[in-house]
Amino acid sequence: MKWPYRPNAVKKDLHYVLMRYYTIAMKKHLIPKKPLKTGVESLALAISGLKNADQVYAFLVDLCTPAELEALSDRWQVVEPLARATPYRQIHDDTGVSVTTIGRVARCLELGTGGYQLALAQQRKGSKA
Repeated sequence: MKWPYRPNAVKKDLHYVLMRYYTIAMKKHLIPKKPLKTGVESLALAISGLKNADQVYAFLVDLCTPAELEALSDRWQVVEPLARATPYRQIHDDTGVSVTTIGRVARCLELGTGGYQLALAQQRKGSKA
């Protein structure tokens, strides 16, 4: 050891090395995760296999945290007003959903995969029957 020996410095260095080791080790998944697409496809199949809204509701409540359910619900409740071209501020005033969330949904309605439109068309068809 070099003179002067500093035990506190050695402890700090050791602490740093151990923290880096465990931080890096914890960030690396020991079991590789499936790709997101695979998980989403599996989830879509699970939902499509349910028979009615009550079953989907039960599944979502079990699957999601209350905060996740609120986020999903907020997004869905602004789809209809956005489809009618209601101004963002009016949607916010009517629903309490943030303008940022409204903007995200609007972007998905315009540039997304069409899922919101499919679900909205299905809902409209169901309400007319």
